[in-house]
Amino acid sequence: MKVPSYAMTVLAIVLVFYLLIVGEALLLPLVIAIAIWYLINTLAALFARIEIGKRQLPNALCLVLSFLSFALTLWAIGGFLGGRLDEVMSVIPTYQSNLTTRLENLPFLDMQAYQERGLMQMITELIDLPSYAASLASSFAGVLANGGLIAIYVLFLFLEQGKFDDKISALFTVSGQERDVRKIIDRVRIDIQKYISIKMFTSSLTGLLSYLFLRAVDVDFAGVWGLLIFLLNFIPTVGSIVATVFPAMIALAQADGYTLFVLVLAGIGLLQIAIGNILEPRLMGSSFNLSPIVILLNLGLWGYIWGIPGMFLCVPFLIILTIILSHFPQTRAIAVILSSDGKLRVPADELIDDFEFKASAEALLGPGAPDREA
Repeated sequence: MKVPSYAMTVLAIVLVFYLLIVGEALLLPLVIAIAIWYLINTLAALFARIEIGKRQLPNALCLVLSFLSFALTLWAIGGFLGGRLDEVMSVIPTYQSNLTTRLENLPFLDMQAYQERGLMQMITELIDLPSYAASLASSFAGVLANGGLIAIYVLFLFLEQGKFDDKISALFTVSGQERDVRKIIDRVRIDIQKYISIKMFTSSLTGLLSYLFLRAVDVDFAGVWGLLIFLLNFIPTVGSIVATVFPAMIALAQADGYTLFVLVLAGIGLLQIAIGNILEPRLMGSSFNLSPIVILLNLGLWGYIWGIPGMFLCVPFLIILTIILSHFPQTRAIAVILSSDGKLRVPADELIDDFEFKASAEALLGPGAPDREA
């Protein structure tokens, strides 16, 4: 009895997501290790562009400099947060109490009239600062707890990376697909590198300007909130909103009146709009062409699967998926749906036919390789 191909596809998708959820403890450290390995290699490529006396730096030296730069950056961030995390956590309950009092005293809300219906309890739960801080700290603590496993993965990735090209050649040379596979890999590499570079620049600029602004208006722990804004801007849409509202809530909890709250909300909001909605789209152009609603749904999906780390990784995952789907006639329609305007950068003459990859399977597994329908 033959099972329709679409039923097999749905079953495979369900199985993949089930394995992602069940295997989070094993797969998430591996994905984080791949991301770190890629970032180190990208940084090494930037060092390789440096010329001293018309001679470029050796590849080994570039890799060492990249690794040291990455390690020093993590050490500096960890040291900065470690020195202030206890202070922040100690004042969070005070902020929560002050924030609740400010909301109770808002002139346009008659809290007494709504008290019986639980509005105050709902607002308190919605702005539960200690809970948010504990959740964020727990996510980072979980990543740090897997630091040893992540380091092992990174080590083995560097040991294996010199053999990746040989493996690709061995897998696809027989059926003549090596050129197509390398084209997809290069496209993924270029797009991910561009996305990370632009996002790193815009997030750093937003975090730095936000820190300077918060420092100028005398908000407590301006450096911590600036770093948090930098990190949150890697989460699409929701991250920018939280990065705007959260410092404003801190300002409301810190000050006696509402002037600082309005000032911080307006200032950080304008920075987010100017950089996130004007500068960043101009830098990225139409390179990724991803639908905003698809990005938002993808954010919710990966947030459900892997929590906060999944939110950071959701856009690179979507970019890779769209690139791969756009190269095959059978999946090109899905790539069109994922795109913003339906225009894909892969012309029709560069599409990879399914029968060609079936030939690859037969070359690898023998003439008895199973068909798509079984």
